[in-house]
Amino acid sequence: MQKSNEKSPKSYGVAVMLCGIFGIMGIHHFYLEDWLHGLADVGLLILAIGFAAQGYGGLALLVIALDALHTIIIFYYLIIEKWRDGQGRPVVLESRA
Repeated sequence: MQKSNEKSPKSYGVAVMLCGIFGIMGIHHFYLEDWLHGLADVGLLILAIGFAAQGYGGLALLVIALDALHTIIIFYYLIIEKWRDGQGRPVVLESRA
């Protein structure tokens, strides 16, 4: 992935909303075409569900907490316009492009 000064064609508002609402599922990563990050988020969610189903509630909570922390960090970077899409283009408000 190369860093580019070209603005991402993806909507800043949609990316922020998806991260805020569906953050631990990684939907925002898929929207931004950051497939590996999205798969990692989905994997963590599935792992947490698997731990919970097997009766390992403590491990399930730990995995969900790590995923939530990751989501908060990504949400922060999206809000301050420092996050990039899967092609390395900054996700920014339209007026700043």
